[in-house]
Amino acid sequence: MTVVVGYVPTREGRAALAAGLAEAARRRSRVVVVDNRRADPDDPDPVATSTRALEELRPEVEAALGADAPAHELRALTPGAEPSADLLRVAIDEGAALVVIGLRRRTPVGKLVLGSGAQRILFDAPCPVLAVKPV
Repeated sequence: MTVVVGYVPTREGRAALAAGLAEAARRRSRVVVVDNRRADPDDPDPVATSTRALEELRPEVEAALGADAPAHELRALTPGAEPSADLLRVAIDEGAALVVIGLRRRTPVGKLVLGSGAQRILFDAPCPVLAVKPV
């Protein structure tokens, strides 16, 4: 069983990361954290930037999982991929038991329609989706 977490460096992303790591620890499941931030089109070396970002995230993931940590992996967004499509691909490839995403707060009108990325994940995921919001 694998828990796949969609992460971006925002309050919502940190909420998803915390919930996903807690769920993986509770289930004693492998966890794959996918850094879904899009590359800056002006970045001369987006792969190096993404690698640095993952290495900065690694201590937080390992601390949250603890010394008895289940297997875990951090992955960057596939270059040129749309974040929700990439997260779904990882969930399918990993045979995920759960996908965890963060949701932004919306205005009353915005609550009628989720973001298109969140909608796609909720509708197309091959497994249950845990959608969390920051508290």
